[in-house]
Order: sequence, then structure tokens, then C-alpha cells
Amino acid sequence: MQTEIDPPSLIGRKAFDRNGARIGTVDEVYLNDATGVPEWAAVRTGLFGRDAFVPLRPSELDGENLRVPYDRTLIRNAPDFGVGRHLSPAQELQLYHHYALALPSAPTERARAPEKPTPRGE
Repeated sequence: MQTEIDPPSLIGRKAFDRNGARIGTVDEVYLNDATGVPEWAAVRTGLFGRDAFVPLRPSELDGENLRVPYDRTLIRNAPDFGVGRHLSPAQELQLYHHYALALPSAPTERARAPEKPTPRGE
């Protein structure tokens, strides 16, 4: 299975839970603000369903499909933040707790303010 994920190629792929049950189709990919690494995918869970956020770090590509190592029920019960907007730090924290994921510990993994340039001659 492939673990390196290219965000544009993920859109439109079918997503399956750890038992092989279909969750839906990947609608959007969310990148980490600080690293640019794909962190979350929004998966459309049905024709009239909503998008459920799933973590990409433990997920894998298996051929043309995204395999998410969680049960479909847990995924469908993930917090609903809508799509097309930036995830706030509080929303990300809710997702980490929902999936019982360890919080990122390195400061580079969290969004931070850009450093101010040092004036010339100093």
C-alpha cells in the first residue's frame, strides 16, 4: 500500500473504512498550515450526506482507493465543520480528540505567525 499522498490525486477517490465498508468519496484535502503536508480529507458520505473529516496520517492508498483505519460509524460521527473553509485550531483539536490521535508536539506542526525580517545593517 502507498503511504505518500498527493493531494490533487486524492480528490474523487472512493474511501473505505478498516473493515472494507465504503464511506464515500474524497471531496477536499486539507493541508497543515505550517508544513504544507496533507492532514485531513473531507469525505462525502452519501448523495444527501455531509462531508466527514478523516485523518490522512494513518490512512493509506490501496490502488485507487483510500483506506481509513477507523470504523464507518466513528467516521460518520466526526464533528461536522462544513467544507470549503479553513479548519481552526479548535476544530482540529476536536478532530484529534474524536479519532483519539496524539496531538502534534513539534512547534513546526502547528500554524504559527511568520517571523519578522531583520532590518539590514543590524
